[in-house]
Amino acid sequence: MERAAVVSSRRSPSVPECNISTSTLAFDQHFTTTAKGILLLAEIVFGMLVWILVGGTEYFHLSALCWVMFVSILCWVLTVCLFLIYLTGTHNRIPQVPWTTLSLCLNCSAAAVYLVTAAVDAHSVNQAVRGRHNYNCWAASTFFAFLTTLCYAGSSYLSYWAWKTTQEQ
Repeated sequence: MERAAVVSSRRSPSVPECNISTSTLAFDQHFTTTAKGILLLAEIVFGMLVWILVGGTEYFHLSALCWVMFVSILCWVLTVCLFLIYLTGTHNRIPQVPWTTLSLCLNCSAAAVYLVTAAVDAHSVNQAVRGRHNYNCWAASTFFAFLTTLCYAGSSYLSYWAWKTTQEQ
């Protein structure tokens, strides 16, 4: 029994202990009330409606609607990630990343691609029989695709002004 006490008292960590504190993600409640936060939320909701409305139909028979699904889901995932980055304040904790430039590039490219996608979606509505399930869903998805395009255009405008003011400093 004495030996066990001696052995346990001799054990000391060979590596000094580091004081590693764990932090929880911060939540910026003010961000959701800003114009940028509201536009990001609108992009998420409208973009989700686009891919849900198209995904609930037999879209895979038209390759144009496969493009609509690809763009809407890709932009939706990227927008959700960007929203979470701004909501949790990660953009303040990682200053090495040029967040204003990244946001500008994402929003401008999403606005351009979504405009083409909305036009393709609108053209594809003619492939369905009026009054049927596919027609109604594709027409509604076209409406929300154009709304999403407007939201991305608004976010592009805000991102441009944020980028411009950052460049002037």
